Amino acid sequence: MEAVGTAEWTGTPLRPILEEAGLRDDGVEVVFTGLDRGIQGEVEHDYARSLPVADALDDDVLLAYEINGQPLPPQHGFPLRLIVPGWYGMTHVKWLRSIEVAAEPFRGWQQDVAYHLRESEEEQGSPVTRIRPRSLMVPPGIPDFLTRERFLAAGECTLEGRAWSGTAPVERVEVSVDGGRSWKDATLGAVPSRYAWRGFAFTWNAEPGEHELCCRATDASGATQPLAPEWNFDGFCNNAVQRVRVTVT
Repeated sequence: MEAVGTAEWTGTPLRPILEEAGLRDDGVEVVFTGLDRGIQGEVEHDYARSLPVADALDDDVLLAYEINGQPLPPQHGFPLRLIVPGWYGMTHVKWLRSIEVAAEPFRGWQQDVAYHLRESEEEQGSPVTRIRPRSLMVPPGIPDFLTRERFLAAGECTLEGRAWSGTAPVERVEVSVDGGRSWKDATLGAVPSRYAWRGFAFTWNAEPGEHELCCRATDASGATQPLAPEWNFDGFCNNAVQRVRVTVT
């Protein structure tokens, strides 16, 4: 699954901390600043991101200090990091240094320049927020090391994978063995929690020949993975269906 995963986070909800601190009526955004500092886009800055106050007050937003029952390792943001379930990873500020409520929109580089869906380099575009529905299957058979195409013996084969969405729970996963020309429903596994990925399985009677396997997820909002990537200048939020070329012998 490469850079995709599901973990169990332990920490303290952010909302009671903000309420105890006393949110003022003029608060617009909550700014989270990490300890990592560097130069990007020729601008020296701390890594900082913000959330609208309403989103920051969501009961699921967490200040986490453990992952899967263990203290956060350095690469995961030790000693404290922000967890915003359902949002793309750049929102989850690591090595958290400070939390500040601002009376106007935050214009830091990582918020106002980076991570925007835009058509050109000159356009600001719209910010990346919640995770779009997506699914990935475990490629069957064995790979060709250069092309990554797969080779599989004929017969019954169980295709397995995971699906997730940050907007609404995954309600359907479909599998195609002919490059997306026809689709059949996969069997969905249990829902471990609201924001965790959901397993799926599909039984395929693999017949000799060339095949292109695809999978696509649909969430409760009705959003479905597109067959082709929805283009944007920086290539963010690509949730097009996975395609796996398989030769069955």
